[in-house]
Amino acid sequence: MQTLDLVIIAAYLAGTVALGAWFSRSQRNVKDYFVSGHQAPWWAVMGSIVATETSTVTFISVPGYAFANDFTFMQLVMGYMVGRVVVAVVFIPAYFRGELLTVYQLLGERFGTALKRFASGLFLATRTLADGFRLFATGLVLAALLVAAPGAAEWVDRLFPWFDPTTSLLVFSVLVMGAATITYTYLGGIAAVIWTDLLQLVIYVAGALIAAGILIDRIPGGVGEATRLAGEAGRLGWFDFTVSLSQGYTFWSGVLGGAFLTTATHGTDQLMVQRYLCSKNTHEARKALLWSGAAVFVQFMLFLAIGALLYVFYTHQASGEIAAFTANGRLQTDRIFPHFIVTHLPTGIIGLICAAIFAAAMSTLSGSLNSSAAAAMADFYMPITHGRRSDAHYLRMSRVLTAVWGALQILVALAAINLSTRVVDEVLGIASFTNGLILGVFLLGTFTAVRQRAAFLGVAVGAAVMLAVKFATPVNWQWYVLIGSIVTFAVGWTAARMGLDDAAAD
Repeated sequence: MQTLDLVIIAAYLAGTVALGAWFSRSQRNVKDYFVSGHQAPWWAVMGSIVATETSTVTFISVPGYAFANDFTFMQLVMGYMVGRVVVAVVFIPAYFRGELLTVYQLLGERFGTALKRFASGLFLATRTLADGFRLFATGLVLAALLVAAPGAAEWVDRLFPWFDPTTSLLVFSVLVMGAATITYTYLGGIAAVIWTDLLQLVIYVAGALIAAGILIDRIPGGVGEATRLAGEAGRLGWFDFTVSLSQGYTFWSGVLGGAFLTTATHGTDQLMVQRYLCSKNTHEARKALLWSGAAVFVQFMLFLAIGALLYVFYTHQASGEIAAFTANGRLQTDRIFPHFIVTHLPTGIIGLICAAIFAAAMSTLSGSLNSSAAAAMADFYMPITHGRRSDAHYLRMSRVLTAVWGALQILVALAAINLSTRVVDEVLGIASFTNGLILGVFLLGTFTAVRQRAAFLGVAVGAAVMLAVKFATPVNWQWYVLIGSIVTFAVGWTAARMGLDDAAAD
């Protein structure tokens, strides 16, 4: 890591802030701030969808998966594509029947205020926790880079003398990444989020392509030889038809579980639905969502191919370095791609690819901040004030809420410094089963005449079942949304049939 690499990273961070300032000029009300006045072109929305569902964890973990296993991750991606079709057909038309700022307003119209606020509050809580830990993970990457930069660690240590050197680097990294993301999201709203997402998508895909090209150049025989060696080692297999609830990345957990997972995350989660609401109409939103499926398919193929190339490189050309990402006899796959970046890429390219890693993280975090502010504003603040304040007031409060949720995510990230990896994994796993509960409620609202009390019963029983599944069974997380949504739907429907429902919702 040289000065040039740090300059490239700093220029990237400054550029995103400048882009946010640029888009702040055209905002007049919350509609502009949260749904860009429904004027975003479909291809920009598509890029934002892809970038938002690609985090730093994706960028470094998927190559690690292929290094240690094969291409069976693509079975989950196939499920992603099926889920997109369901969302495009079933849910997207409902989003354009009124003037929505959040997806949870639909639940309010169907079931009443209490269930709307419950769903929105659940989203806010899980999003803040999950993305706070994602910010922490990104801070780990920046801290590792600063360690390798001459003089950087000493300078940071002087800024935070009350921490040990390792903690100082982590605190500084979290604050820098968090502040940059908050600033451009605060200023530019969803328009800045969408267009910086598109820029970030270009940056991290370019970084991945450059890394793949350098890997191919380092392997004698190029693509042909790499393909032969990876195939002989079983790293190119796609399908696993094992029937098991405890094993992940099988055809069944991938296609079925992945379809339900994407139906939930892309159909009932404000983080994604807000992108569709920025489109001009139903047709444009559907086009953005479906084409994002094709883009995600190609993207994951690229990440997995990098993993296969890394396997060939480190087992045939640089086998002596495998110890660098092995601890206690166990391969730490998330460290493989970052290790290659830092040790084998030329100056300048390291900075570009590190910027790509940060781009993958910030695209998710910025969308999280804006969608959290939208949920807090539309589902809580505006109803409490009865919508009687001025447009300028609501726009100002929307920015304040963006900063508030950003500060909360930074606090979560800072707290994560002192938590074990196991605790981090458990908190991140919350979203896997809460998404199923919300999807079950949306299915009740779409396909039945169930009212509020039965829907709440469905959610309560669904939550109890999912807690038992998560902590008392070996069932793999890829089944969580399917199980949670089916239990919530079935209990709610059964409760209504048994006369346990209430009168019309408020």
